[in-house]
Amino acid sequence: MSLEKQLDPVLQNLEEKYTSINQDLHTHLEGLLHSKPITYWDYIQTDALLNLQIQRTTLPDEMVFIAYHQINELIFKMILWEIDQVADNANLNAVFFESKIMRISRYFDMLTTSFNIMREGMEVEQYMKFRNTLTPASGFQSAQYRFIEFASTELINLIDYRFRATIDRDTPYSHAFEHLYWQAAGKDYKTGGKSTLLVNFEDRYREEFLRYMESYNTKNLWTKFKSLPKEDQENEALVKAMRHYDYTVNVTWVMAHYNAAKHYIESGSEKVEATGGSDWKKYMHPRYQRRIFFPELWSEDELENWGKNV
Repeated sequence: MSLEKQLDPVLQNLEEKYTSINQDLHTHLEGLLHSKPITYWDYIQTDALLNLQIQRTTLPDEMVFIAYHQINELIFKMILWEIDQVADNANLNAVFFESKIMRISRYFDMLTTSFNIMREGMEVEQYMKFRNTLTPASGFQSAQYRFIEFASTELINLIDYRFRATIDRDTPYSHAFEHLYWQAAGKDYKTGGKSTLLVNFEDRYREEFLRYMESYNTKNLWTKFKSLPKEDQENEALVKAMRHYDYTVNVTWVMAHYNAAKHYIESGSEKVEATGGSDWKKYMHPRYQRRIFFPELWSEDELENWGKNV
């Protein structure tokens, strides 16, 4: 077959494509004569990416710390990308839902196992030195992780369990925000005062968080699941995937993070706090958080013993 005949259907499809958006095909084809072929480094933006690791100290292992957390943020972005495909799908079914949940779970499975990079990849002595330059910053301040939480479950499941009885769907988002479970890590409930860690975080993201809370109020993963037909809600593969995601994020991944923090914070001879000054043990441990995205998919016994046997 001649090249001309091979190109005929391609050109016809291109003509249809550009005509549909009121563009001239000839102009676009002429532009190809002057364009450069794509390269890997241009497509991935390698130079820009590799220049984002800016150390605050001369300690070599700080580079591990920075790069690792930047990788985490990229993976969080990928997770949110998958969640949005479920949240914005008007024709959702069990097969599509399950495939996306498993994609998300694999990302969190990778995050869980990757904590060994942090735990074994930095000298304690170096970490205990450069960590002092990070105060009052903290991984607590990852906005994307909070977005993942808001997009995964109904807001009531993210409220500190001590205040859940006083909050319902009619509660203003601004009030609910003040009682999210993670507020306990940055607020002194005796005085009501907020730590610098929390103040800085809220100054930067509070309004965005409130918009996100409202936006995902009716399209978070748990609400979308409960909107499925009964037979889809009882789909064995989907239920298994939902449970795996819930436990992985709220127990397995949290405990991997907890153990990595414990390894460094408790390895020194002196008692130290988390970089943001939070009560990190009570904030991080799942038995204190009692954060569960999909509570109705667990038995009473499983709910009662959440995070206690890890």
